Amino acid sequence: MTIYNLKPHFQNLLRPIVISLHKNGITANQVTLGAMFLSIAIGSLLSLFPFSALYWLLPVFLFIRMALNAIDGMLAREHHQKSDLGAIYNEIGDVISDVALYLPFCFLPNVSSASVLVILFLTILTEFIGVLAQTIGASRRYDGPMGKSDRAFVFGTYGLIIAIFPSAWSWSHYLFPFMGILLLMTCYQRVVKALCEISLDEKLQSK
Repeated sequence: MTIYNLKPHFQNLLRPIVISLHKNGITANQVTLGAMFLSIAIGSLLSLFPFSALYWLLPVFLFIRMALNAIDGMLAREHHQKSDLGAIYNEIGDVISDVALYLPFCFLPNVSSASVLVILFLTILTEFIGVLAQTIGASRRYDGPMGKSDRAFVFGTYGLIIAIFPSAWSWSHYLFPFMGILLLMTCYQRVVKALCEISLDEKLQSK
């Protein structure tokens, strides 16, 4: 189970906004790039000014980013804006945004920079595996338990807690290793599910 499974319900709420953006000539690629540059801006702000009071920005922006990610996909699918360039923007933009938004935790006091860097590495690896599945004939894998939406929820919630209770910095010594374990499980799940999908397709084709 992953928060990603709630995406269809979230998309239904956003559909009026998507229709309005399309009418005003806003494209999926513009939304994708806009979300990435906003992520870089917020991440840079938190890195340059590593104060706990600013971390309320993280959950607010992560929610906005999640909405923008859903909107660009809906514009692409429902308004005939799909393109190979858009797919590249989407995958690269997600990884750059994750790194930009989560790297600032390295600069907080009492937070293990090594743990954050490991999480970022595993985050990139999970998305790489998700995309790699397509090259062997499976679908793009979004399996959890620590997919993109789940990471956003955890980091956003932790950012909000830090903004209210700065002493929660020390929780990172327990939270980040636990996230690392869940990310490893996510990598494993995506590999297994991709291979199972291919195996099932081959069995169906052989009948």
